Amino acid sequence: MKQPFDLDVMLARIEEAIRPYPKAAMFDLVERGYDTLFEQLISCIISIRTLDETTIPVSLRLFEKARTPEQLLTLDIPTLTQILYGTTYPDQKAYTMRGIAERIMNEFGGTLPADFDTLISLKGVGPKCANLALGVATGQAAISVDIHVHRVVNRWGFVQTKQPEQTLKVLETKVPHEQWVNINRLLMPFGKHICTGTLPHCSTCPVLDWCEQVGVERHR
Repeated sequence: MKQPFDLDVMLARIEEAIRPYPKAAMFDLVERGYDTLFEQLISCIISIRTLDETTIPVSLRLFEKARTPEQLLTLDIPTLTQILYGTTYPDQKAYTMRGIAERIMNEFGGTLPADFDTLISLKGVGPKCANLALGVATGQAAISVDIHVHRVVNRWGFVQTKQPEQTLKVLETKVPHEQWVNINRLLMPFGKHICTGTLPHCSTCPVLDWCEQVGVERHR
């Protein structure tokens, strides 16, 4: 018989369990000093369909050349595409980044507003990146749901959803505001290294007492 969910205790146990593993990319970068909303948003775009092991060095390579919208616009598309080499769709991301930088300069005087609706109005920015950038860079209560978060909370039986966008909406009703940013910070590395897509480490999982193991047929 599983215990009733105690999310605070579960997240505390997960935080301890993931300590040996690398931090999620955006949280790694903010600790390195890349903490502006623009930098976090650009790094999140780099991360789309790209592993953290690539996202971090590519972000660092870009920030050596440009850390502001104004600086990014000094890079033409071929140069920006070359900097982004190693990510998925580097040319597409180059156009997306330049479009975002142009709007920030033309409409917002060079400063990106810390507003969810504004962020998702930027071409190429979805709810995941908008919330992640806001949460990490500004501390705003925001939940970011990637494939790891979506899988983990459904495997727990905490939500029953088909798409990450649906998961986001349900989590916003069930998770206390003070834990919103922690959802991605903790569950992304937890899902990547412990509660993996195939053969999750259930035998040593710190939250097995609460997890319904939905869909788990084999595990380690």
